[in-house]
Amino acid sequence: MIELDAVTKTYTLGQQRIKAVDKVSLTVKPGEFVAIMGKSGCGKTTLLSLIGGLDRPDSGTISVNGEEISQMADADLTRYRRDQVGIIFQFFNLIPILTVAENVALPYSLQGKSEREIQARVPELLSDVGLVERQTHYPHEISGGEMQRVAIARALINQPQLVLADEPTGNLDSRTGHQVMETMARLSEQHRTTFVLATHSSEAASYATKTLHMRDGTLSPEKAVPQET
Repeated sequence: MIELDAVTKTYTLGQQRIKAVDKVSLTVKPGEFVAIMGKSGCGKTTLLSLIGGLDRPDSGTISVNGEEISQMADADLTRYRRDQVGIIFQFFNLIPILTVAENVALPYSLQGKSEREIQARVPELLSDVGLVERQTHYPHEISGGEMQRVAIARALINQPQLVLADEPTGNLDSRTGHQVMETMARLSEQHRTTFVLATHSSEAASYATKTLHMRDGTLSPEKAVPQET
């Protein structure tokens, strides 16, 4: 469970103070796939950064599974990011000198997992995203859509409770973007992992189970997507 209560974050740009997130309150239930829609500069990326422990709010509280991360010590916050959060970026952020399998394995290696554990886990995730045959390839040898699917597998390797996706289709064509979103929606349900997506695309947001709209740092009322019975 993710709970935000009156969260505010302000930045200083020259002589100007910009309120990127303005008294945002939000609840995300375990396993939900939530989309936060809005134009560039509306505050959605800042909101993801706060939820992911990459930044701290000026005021308000952020709690994840009953723990208030906004008040955590730096060392505890680092562990939270490493162990409980997976992040998917718009520009993939793959390491070019590592193979597909090595990129996926990197967070696992940083956790101190054994080679046996890595060898067991990586092919499983590459199978989930349909890239087993690409595991020995390097990023420059695969397409943009495939690189984003590698990034999804990497985000899931530590079995995080939460995955944050910041404009994951923003650098992809429409067809490839749909494929990536289908993969994310399927894996969210399959792994029962909470996904929070920031996007300007209504097509990407349509894969979520709940959509919120952000404008000038504030969130509109939630819009739930009816579930099939």
